[in-house]
Amino acid sequence: MMKSVLALFLGMIYAGLAVAGVQDFTIVNKTGIEINQLYISPASTETWDKDILSVDTLLVGDECDILVSRDENAEVWDLMIVSPKGASVKWPGLRLNDFTKIILAIEKGEPMAYYE
Repeated sequence: MMKSVLALFLGMIYAGLAVAGVQDFTIVNKTGIEINQLYISPASTETWDKDILSVDTLLVGDECDILVSRDENAEVWDLMIVSPKGASVKWPGLRLNDFTKIILAIEKGEPMAYYE
């Protein structure tokens, strides 16, 4: 009986961990500018949390894995990048939960996101 309860408890923990962090993704920089900082926030908020870029600078054409806090849970996200010179670009309304790779681009002055 005790083993069954323990197995059930561990299964619930592992299932929770599998669901948590579903916002984790790979970002590809096709913007034409270096990325020095990366911020995301649920679209329902107007504040940015901490910089989550996992490298010092993401060069044009490079990619890196982004791990989102397991405490966050939203369907739609806003994303902002900051260049080494302090210029920022925002991508509103991204569905980060649905894809594992996000390609950021700037086309004709407009931020574009492509998903894989």
